[in-house]
Amino acid sequence: MNICVIGSGYVGLVTGSCLADSGNNVICLDIDKSKISSLKKGKVGIYEPGLSSIVERNVKSNRLNFTTNYKSAIESSEIIFLAVSTPPNEDGSANLDYIKSAALELSQYMNSYKIIVTKSTVPVGTTALVRDLIATRTDQDFDVASNPEFLKEGSAINDFMFPDRIVIGVESPKAEKKLKELYEPFMRKEFRLVVVDIRSSELSKYASNAMLATRISFINEIANLCEKVGADIESVRKIMSEDKRIGRHFIFPGLGYGGSCFPKDVKSLIDIGKQNSMEMELCTAVDNVNANQRVNFFKKIEEHFKILKNKRFALWGLSFKPNTDDIREAPSIDIARFLIGSGAKVLAHDPVASENFKELFSDSIAFSSDNYNILRDCDALIINTEWSEYKQPDFEKIKNLLKTPVIFDGRNLYNKQKMKDLGFFYSNIGFYPENGIK
Repeated sequence: MNICVIGSGYVGLVTGSCLADSGNNVICLDIDKSKISSLKKGKVGIYEPGLSSIVERNVKSNRLNFTTNYKSAIESSEIIFLAVSTPPNEDGSANLDYIKSAALELSQYMNSYKIIVTKSTVPVGTTALVRDLIATRTDQDFDVASNPEFLKEGSAINDFMFPDRIVIGVESPKAEKKLKELYEPFMRKEFRLVVVDIRSSELSKYASNAMLATRISFINEIANLCEKVGADIESVRKIMSEDKRIGRHFIFPGLGYGGSCFPKDVKSLIDIGKQNSMEMELCTAVDNVNANQRVNFFKKIEEHFKILKNKRFALWGLSFKPNTDDIREAPSIDIARFLIGSGAKVLAHDPVASENFKELFSDSIAFSSDNYNILRDCDALIINTEWSEYKQPDFEKIKNLLKTPVIFDGRNLYNKQKMKDLGFFYSNIGFYPENGIK
């Protein structure tokens, strides 16, 4: 099939490259000339395992192309995906300016029947808005559809190629048939295509992400209670996870969720409720618990040192999760700002996200490509992200480099008793903080 993907960011590029890899002819269209120029040179600009190689392979095979030319891209395509950004407004609502602009622009070049598919996460009713906007600019026959993405950063290629489910919201049999045909190669092992109405499709992405965010905030609240009553969150978590109705996923305590989806989607769902005269009480609580989790963690550091001015802290991990360079809504941003605001000096390491972090803290944080180098003469190590290389470090080396053997672990990477035996003050999430050791 001939496909156009409007928007060459994370979702658009993964979608375009994976569809090309299954044999389709794909044009990735973006108004950002520098981004398209880089992509044409093979520079992906996004850290996602496997993405660079799949882009390179399909560009070489001439199945994947990049352009800023709306006319040629739209006229030569039969299915058009809208994968542009929908950033949050200050009130938490989704900003649809890019969606509207793309719809109006593409409508000028409708030369035959097209299927326009909203791939971006959009509020209920957005696909209908796109349909109405296009209808004002063209007499050509077309259909609209909703096809939300369910990609996890760090495993997006595998998620696309071997999906848990593929959701399409349609209002015409013709569009349904065409989209089923498009996704057939991804259903060979198991048929997991779910066809629903458009509004249900749009809402499903928000509902799914809000549920996962709820699990994270819930386990963090239980972890905080464990610290108060003297319980062990790891024991509580394991007992919970053995219940098949609960399971093991997304019940690990930590610094809370971040990234481009969960924070934005929870807030947007709250706003969708407001727009429909409904208070989303649970989602509001989930959002509040998540914000407070970073504050609670920082208070532990304050309580231990009393005065943070001129203290030196080493941060391990800056991305919101491992295997990505995405720092959007990352807990590390709040922790760094709290420390800097208290007069502390901050040094930081991340395997891939340091360059993005420098854009926020270029003058106030020292960065190193070696996670041990930043420890020298620091008063404590703070762990924000559970990168694999942090999981089994050289503890003796850490102890010798730090001014004082103190670790604040926001991801519960280490065994508390082992850290005590090694002579560390070790504080993590959900364990009774008696002298930092249970």
